[in-house]
Amino acid sequence: MRRVIFLLIISGAGLAILIGLGTWQLQRKAWKEGILATIEARIADESADHLPQALDQEADKYRPVRLTGDIGAEELHVLTSIKDIGPGYRVISPFTLEDGRRVLVDRGFIPVKEKQAARISGPATIEGNIHWPQETDSYTPAPDLAGNIWYARNTGRMADHLGTEPVMIVLRASPEGEAGLRPVPVSTSGIPNDHLQYAITWFSLALIWAAMTLYFLRRSRP
Repeated sequence: MRRVIFLLIISGAGLAILIGLGTWQLQRKAWKEGILATIEARIADESADHLPQALDQEADKYRPVRLTGDIGAEELHVLTSIKDIGPGYRVISPFTLEDGRRVLVDRGFIPVKEKQAARISGPATIEGNIHWPQETDSYTPAPDLAGNIWYARNTGRMADHLGTEPVMIVLRASPEGEAGLRPVPVSTSGIPNDHLQYAITWFSLALIWAAMTLYFLRRSRP
């Protein structure tokens, strides 16, 4: 009898923990969906015609803007790949606003073979979203400055390299006259929401735990 009581206590505690973890993941799923909905609404909002003077990474991230200024001739090439197209580069250039401020602009994607192709520079009106991409980690190689190949977007280091503010405008569409670049606008597709899969895993483990408990209880019967 003591053995059965001990088994019930352990099994009940384990089952409660597994069900609790599954329920928590469902709550996290709802929380993440709320965040994604907020981000998507901000991305699709009406474009402002100016860049805030005091940028806030929490309040201004993904905010759409429509700005007039000059695209610089300098380019940084970030190695990347697009499904069904293949390898290529994101083209990052400086953009000087009418008030003299300089920011980074992610102009879009080019295939590898177009790395040396000429692209427009000078006066332009751009439309995109404010962003602070920081894609490097301890495994990211240092950029090949001689070959102009960067392996991830690093807003701070790119801004230092091009002499701009540490903020990036990721274009929604190419400015008038630009035909060689494919914009890669910001989206929520890169923000994972795997909480449903985690919840299913925990609930499945709870079901297995319950089945094993029943099995051992039957084995423990006289």
